[in-house]
Parts: sequence; structure tokens; C-alpha cells
Amino acid sequence: MTIELYCFGESGNAYKAALTMELAEVDWTPVYVDFFGGAARSPEFLALNPMGEVPVMVDGDVTLSQSGVIQDYISSKSGKFGGQSAAERREILRWMFWDNHKMSGQAGSLRFLMNFLPHEKRPQEAITWLSGRVRAALSTLDTALIGRDWLVGGRPTSADLACCGYLFYPEPFGFDRADWPHIDAWLGRIAALPGWKSPYDLMPGSPADRA
Repeated sequence: MTIELYCFGESGNAYKAALTMELAEVDWTPVYVDFFGGAARSPEFLALNPMGEVPVMVDGDVTLSQSGVIQDYISSKSGKFGGQSAAERREILRWMFWDNHKMSGQAGSLRFLMNFLPHEKRPQEAITWLSGRVRAALSTLDTALIGRDWLVGGRPTSADLACCGYLFYPEPFGFDRADWPHIDAWLGRIAALPGWKSPYDLMPGSPADRA
């Protein structure tokens, strides 16, 4: 049975789930959610996910929301991108929780404010504050990658596929790969994995569609 992923291309959180499924080579298909048109607030979507967010994964009688939960499910289903011990699994979860709170939570908001709001509605104080938070998170990630190819163990895991979620997007939000050499090399390794695709090639929906 084909797994359905309710998503849209601009969502970095949806990208984490989509990329994990694509690289794990499970049978899946994207279901476009017109987020900017209000589809995530429709009664139909709220019946699927009362949180009103993407991604949402439907695999037969299993429905899951939140990217980290979906990644964990796909890892268990496919046997890929998980830990090889209980200690590694905890370390993967530690990085995924850190990403949700420190990286994606800040970078996603900053990217939205800087790119998807009209210029006159962009709150400069919030942008300045979030920019500092994103730089701090990038510094943590860059330092963690010194002398190592992957965040946990000697192979790519869900930790890598979570923490990279917003870093492949082309819209500016204060992240320049050239400023972070260890992150830059790590993103190159992820992009070299068989089956890797950029967000707008993997999921329907992009800013160009709304231009």
C-alpha cells in the first residue's frame, strides 16, 4: 500500500519526512496541501490532523503527524536511518528534539517572516532576534560536525535528515553555506546520497507557483 504524505514544498518539516521516505525507498506519494490558501485550516484537514499542520502521513490505518514521529516510523518500518544500539537511538532522538526546538523552530519562523510576508508586514525586531537564535544553532551544528561525517555513528541517520530540513532551501534567511564549512560539507554528503532530491523537486508547491 502506498503511503500518503500530506505536504507542500515550502514546508521544511514536511521535507524532513518526505526526504526520509524517499531515501528509505518506501512506496509513498505526496498529497498537496494548499497551506497558503488556508487548506490546513479546513474542516476536512482538521479532521485528519487537529493540529492543523503538515506533514501528515497516512499508511493504511496508521495516521501520524509531526515530522520527527513520521521519521521514526519510517525508520522502524524500513530498517534504515535508525540507531544500532539503545544509546545511538537516544542520541538520534536528542538531535531530533534539538532540531525541533533550536534549529527548525527558529529557522522556519525566520524564513517565513523574511520571505512569505509582504515587505510592509515583516517585523524587523522579531527578524533580528530570530537571526541571532539561528546563528547560535548553526554554530552548535557546525561545531558538532568537526571531524565527523554524520551526527550519530558512522552513517546517515534520522538525526541528519531532521537537522538539514531547512538548510537546502534557496530563500534567504541568514544562512550562507560558505560561512559554515562543516555544515557545508555535511550537506554535500547528504545531497550525494542515492535518491536525494531538493525540497521543490520532492514535493508539490513552491513560491514560483504563487508568483
